[in-house]
Amino acid sequence: MTLFAKVSPAAVRKAAAFIRGGGTAVFPTETVYGLGADALNAKAVARIFEIKKRPRFDPLIVHVASIAQARTLARVSVGAEALMKRFWPGPLTLVLPKKRIVPDIVTAGLDTVALRMPDNAAALALIRAAGTPVAAPSANSFGSLSPTTAAHARDQLTDGPDIILDAGRARIGVESTVLTFKNGRWFILRHGGLPQEAVERATGELNAALKGGKRPVSPGQLAKHYSPRAALRLIGQARLKMRKGVRYGYLAFTSRPAAAVKTFRILSSTGNLGEAAANLFSHLHELDRAGVDVILAEPVPEKGLGRAIMDRLRRAAAAKKNRKIK
Repeated sequence: MTLFAKVSPAAVRKAAAFIRGGGTAVFPTETVYGLGADALNAKAVARIFEIKKRPRFDPLIVHVASIAQARTLARVSVGAEALMKRFWPGPLTLVLPKKRIVPDIVTAGLDTVALRMPDNAAALALIRAAGTPVAAPSANSFGSLSPTTAAHARDQLTDGPDIILDAGRARIGVESTVLTFKNGRWFILRHGGLPQEAVERATGELNAALKGGKRPVSPGQLAKHYSPRAALRLIGQARLKMRKGVRYGYLAFTSRPAAAVKTFRILSSTGNLGEAAANLFSHLHELDRAGVDVILAEPVPEKGLGRAIMDRLRRAAAAKKNRKIK
């Protein structure tokens, strides 16, 4: 039976005890909620894959509480340490050459490991209390909408983590930005909660040539991901006709839709991309709960956090069920 607890020192200690004992815990971060286990315990990490129904070829992010802890897991270059000092704690994940201590199940057999330090007091307290780095993908069923509240995680993870810590809504609302270094250049592997522009002020222009495929090189690279139960269509990606008998929802950027759609959500009435990112998954969850068949989503400007929003919407729209909607 899964425990559900508001974040408190006692609840964090209980969650840490579960992790030390080989169990799992859902915990808040500034991006989305994570499903965590001891990153150095292969059997415990396997439980993450079972709960999420996640394929073993998709690597996990390992959460640390310090740069020193990151050094125990990976070879940290001077350039990587500079980024850690500038952006950690925060929504930046670095994919670095791993050390032998990291089990292959964490990295899907790759010779690299994805590391980040979350900017959330409860998450950092949990890692420190557990006394181990914590492997943690998003606390949702594989391929589904990411959880920005504890209730989202509870509703999706029916197979049952040991405990869910509730700290309210995640502040940023989209997953971390993922970078790696290769052939003397930084590559962006996933757009996320740290805008590309902020990273480029530290690294110079990022190269986006490395793509995911059947075997992703980092979390969040699968072409079909972050999907609501309803079919999702990006306005303008195809010729869309409103069909009789189909219940439509609408995800608008700044204002209510001109189309005759009763069920809609607005990401940000002021066009603030930070607000839009924070609302993205929660609004999609709400449209799903409203029972719509199809969600029509407006594009947002592809700058700042808008890149992460459009990345998630495109991956959601790539789900197989969307082929049935003409």
